[in-house]
Amino acid sequence: MGLALQSKTNTELGAAPRYAILDRDGKYGCSVPEALRSMCVKPVSPASRSPWQNPYVERFGGTLRRELLDKIIVFNPTQLHRLITQFVSYYHEDRCHLGLEKDTPELRVVTPQPSPSARVVALPSLGGLQHR
Repeated sequence: MGLALQSKTNTELGAAPRYAILDRDGKYGCSVPEALRSMCVKPVSPASRSPWQNPYVERFGGTLRRELLDKIIVFNPTQLHRLITQFVSYYHEDRCHLGLEKDTPELRVVTPQPSPSARVVALPSLGGLQHR
């Protein structure tokens, strides 16, 4: 399931997207679209057999699953929301992207020649799963 974060509405977990793009997988059933509608989120489905219509969400969903969700056990929706929020921050600010010449979507300052007394320090992210 991919979320398009444009116009936002408030929910008990914070801001919600205006609509959610769901693929046509049967795993969603009727309960997921109903839950989305109850949060004032409009579920939208792309054309059948056409993942190319939303490749960025497909790619991000796979990255989220491989780098976070396959490595942890989530106990409740609040924890899942917190972890995904932290992962989005990590994804935009810390994670290197090959398509951006190993840079991040959010620009960061990189010193070309560090001082001789500089040290390498690992900053844990996502509970220690990733480091900066």
